[in-house]
Amino acid sequence: MPSHIREIGPKIHRIACIPGDGIGVDITEAAIQVLKALAKATGTFSFDFTTFDWSSTNYLERGWYMPPDGLSQLKKFDAIYFGAVGWPDVPDHISLWGLILPIRKALNQYVNVRPTRILQGTKSPLEGCKREDLDWLIIRENSEGEYSGQGGTSHEDSEHTVATEVSIFTRVAIERIMHFAFKAAQSRPRKHLTMVTKSNAQRHGMVLWDKIFYEIAPSYPDVKTEKMLVDAMTVRMVLNPKSMDTIVATNLHADILTDLAAALSGSIGIAPSSNLDPTRKNPSMFEPIHGSAPDIAGKGIANPVGAFWSAAEMVRWVGEEKAADALMKAVEAVTARGVKTKDLGGSEDTNGVTEAVCRELEAIVTEGA
Repeated sequence: MPSHIREIGPKIHRIACIPGDGIGVDITEAAIQVLKALAKATGTFSFDFTTFDWSSTNYLERGWYMPPDGLSQLKKFDAIYFGAVGWPDVPDHISLWGLILPIRKALNQYVNVRPTRILQGTKSPLEGCKREDLDWLIIRENSEGEYSGQGGTSHEDSEHTVATEVSIFTRVAIERIMHFAFKAAQSRPRKHLTMVTKSNAQRHGMVLWDKIFYEIAPSYPDVKTEKMLVDAMTVRMVLNPKSMDTIVATNLHADILTDLAAALSGSIGIAPSSNLDPTRKNPSMFEPIHGSAPDIAGKGIANPVGAFWSAAEMVRWVGEEKAADALMKAVEAVTARGVKTKDLGGSEDTNGVTEAVCRELEAIVTEGA
């Protein structure tokens, strides 16, 4: 072979894995297994995984989650796969602000996307709710709002303790999340965007949120728009799920609403999450939303579907759309056959679901070849 001609192999996607705590470790192992099976089945790309053991266990031993150059290390990767963070021995505000929130903020992951739908073979706790009745895309502002980290505590440990929590809303951040949400709604068949707010009671930040939404709406004349107060939204999600499609909300409101959405779709164990930097200057991060669940950690019974769906969103983000579709097709084929964990009404364990998805992937890719 001439020296100027090089054999080109499959594309390699470099993935940083942060298993974290509890079932985060279990489901990250399952996701890596499935992603390796996906890459092997397709033969057109591969993954290079690097695991970072930034857990609460290590925090208790050494006093930190990420090293000082942790964020710089993460910037070298194409994407980040995150398991979960949180453990009873560490206060939640320390674990969150020591690991996941700094990653989201420093890497400009200002969009959080959480799709919600009823998968094949699963059912909603809502009586009579069909698959076509619940198919939502929830867009969460991920960089400021109620999770800005501004505020402080004075006169600690006294009867006069005062604590403030300051929500920050900026035009720049609101405009960019609204444009993202409108474009997301535009890409879906119904072209319907519901904006969630609480501007009747929160008269500054939430009023600005509303104002900018209505300023931007005319730029997307094909998108139907409406406004809902967050408390009324919880009622509507339960009583009239088919009336909604794409939803945009602030950091706190969307965080709460997406947990409700996951429960209404069948289980919080199936819900995925993407923390995106739409500029692609930094790696985006993908994680299931179920948390670390210390009560079932290490027992091998955690539902890995949310991990697989999050992995599929990561695969799609790095440009492998057909592979992402194949992964979700395999997941739904498995759940449709009744291979499910206890939270979905099944009797299978984590490993059983994982192996079933791996086998299904091989069959699906072979059939499509």
